[in-house]
Amino acid sequence: MKTAVVAIGGNAILMAGEEATLENQMANLRRTCAYLARMIKNGYDMVLTHGNGPQVGNVLLQNELCRYDVPAMPLEVCVAESQGQMGYMIQQAMTEAVRSEGLAKVVTCVLTRVIVDSNDPAFDCPTKPIGPYYSEEEAIELRETKGWTLVEDLRRGGYRRVVPSPEPVAIVEKSAIRRLVFGGEFQPEIVIAAGGGGIPVLVENGVYKGVEAVVDKDLAACVLACDIQEKLLILLTDVDYVYLNYGTENAIPLHNPTTEDLERFESEGHFPPGTMGPKIKAAVRFLRHGGERVIITSPGLLENALDGRAGTQIIR
Repeated sequence: MKTAVVAIGGNAILMAGEEATLENQMANLRRTCAYLARMIKNGYDMVLTHGNGPQVGNVLLQNELCRYDVPAMPLEVCVAESQGQMGYMIQQAMTEAVRSEGLAKVVTCVLTRVIVDSNDPAFDCPTKPIGPYYSEEEAIELRETKGWTLVEDLRRGGYRRVVPSPEPVAIVEKSAIRRLVFGGEFQPEIVIAAGGGGIPVLVENGVYKGVEAVVDKDLAACVLACDIQEKLLILLTDVDYVYLNYGTENAIPLHNPTTEDLERFESEGHFPPGTMGPKIKAAVRFLRHGGERVIITSPGLLENALDGRAGTQIIR
């Protein structure tokens, strides 16, 4: 039985500049899920995970707009809400796609918590921007009344909340996810898990406690794959390959780099923290913790990439 953890990038859900309507998001998901359904028809079972940046931002904005009439929910609850929202949309799009391929599969979404460490230095240095922009007066009030950390964005002329982005340690629901995806040759489930990086929780006296933070989705995909002992991790994004000198006329696609190559290129500044950096970190960590193969490519090249004929291929 062939299996994989597949992380869907944000562009598979919402393209840059698009309005975050249900119709736009479903149209993008249908295109991506068509490629995933082909992968399933070719003999793979999978766990899908995904980003939730625009979606959780919109949930937070809804919180703000309704704050005088409806009690606002903390960030980890908003992450859970967006996880359910995106899980439903992917369920719908994947169900359509597999049925069009003549496959009898059930798309199952697991609401997933991810354990983070209370001693993670990210809690002392929030860096992840979320939610709407505020005026200077609003920012001062929010700092005083809610204790938020807000930073000025000179490009947008406003202030934005930043929250901790701690590293994921473990997936709480890993045993259930593993049973679903490794249920046997004819198991019917396609699993969606750890959406948006998972719902961050701390462990305090044996009890899970939600914490206001956002976990990077690629690092969460790595931990998910390691926790369920998967050997193949696929990171789908909006570029066909990992590039050196990306965005310049000297861009060079990487076909078969080693983990040592990637670490050297990262130290040279080729993989920015907000774009390719987390994917490279996740790939190297996965291969150093039991994984065997990582593919980084676009959805359209997925079938060729699985055959080793496209995309960036990193093998232990």
